[in-house]
Amino acid sequence: MTNSFKDKLGKGGYGDVYKGKLFDNRLVAVKILNTSKGSGEEFINEVASISRTSHVNIVTLLGFCLDAQKRALIYEFMPNGSLERYIHREGETTSKTNSHLGWEKLYEIAIGIARGLEYLHKGCTMRILHFDIKPHNILLDEDFCPKISDFGLAKLYTRKESVVSMLEPRGTIGYIAPEVTSRNFGSVSHKSDVYSYGMMLLEMVGGRKNFSAEVTHASKIYFPHWVYQHILLDKDFKLQDEMNTEEDEIARKMILVGLWCIQTDPSHRPAMNKVIEMLEGSLQALEIPPKPFFGSPSKSPRGSSTRIVIS
Repeated sequence: MTNSFKDKLGKGGYGDVYKGKLFDNRLVAVKILNTSKGSGEEFINEVASISRTSHVNIVTLLGFCLDAQKRALIYEFMPNGSLERYIHREGETTSKTNSHLGWEKLYEIAIGIARGLEYLHKGCTMRILHFDIKPHNILLDEDFCPKISDFGLAKLYTRKESVVSMLEPRGTIGYIAPEVTSRNFGSVSHKSDVYSYGMMLLEMVGGRKNFSAEVTHASKIYFPHWVYQHILLDKDFKLQDEMNTEEDEIARKMILVGLWCIQTDPSHRPAMNKVIEMLEGSLQALEIPPKPFFGSPSKSPRGSSTRIVIS
């Protein structure tokens, strides 16, 4: 199927991904799961959760392979790769990166991801919490339609349940909601995915990661803090050298929605259906949210972007 793993597409949290071709010539992405990581829970999570879904903004699982300890997942092939490669690239300026897709396309992608998350939270027979929403896990098809992928950390629970019980925190540094690491902030629920989405939304606007292991001055690197101050003072963001009125409005709208999504108190965050309503509504209808708690973001080891499950 993969021609002896000839064409490597990338690396996920639990394994490498290769390009493959089925007998009917359909292109696929094949994720070979590491046998050294986990106890197979990530494989069960992927199959159990994603097999329940059918939505334009969720990647399609075509099948899986299981032979003793060897496990593989077969997905539809996404020719434009992950969102991460289009919103920040090392050595490029913010303006170059964002203009690569254009503000209108970024806005469409943001709404598509929100619709996919709303479906996971409310559209399935079982609620699905993703717990790892980030640009790396958003794949783009030939038309740059976004699709949520990588359900290795997902949890399923019934529609009647409002909170999720967890034995240990899970997620990726920089996107983890406060309540996932400490119950002092509230209960874990679908609002935890909303927080991750908000951090990603701000990252899409800023064209850079919301945290960095290489810079010591947090006020300079923590984009949510920087942008909140600019919103309050109604300053020009200067996110791009030449932005017309419509593009500036898109950027401001995404920023305001992102700041609402990363509120420290989960009850203050909007549900995903409200997020879509806010994104599709007018900028004038959006209020400036309360200032979220901006502590120094946790830092991963230098050069590392590995997904983690904190024990």
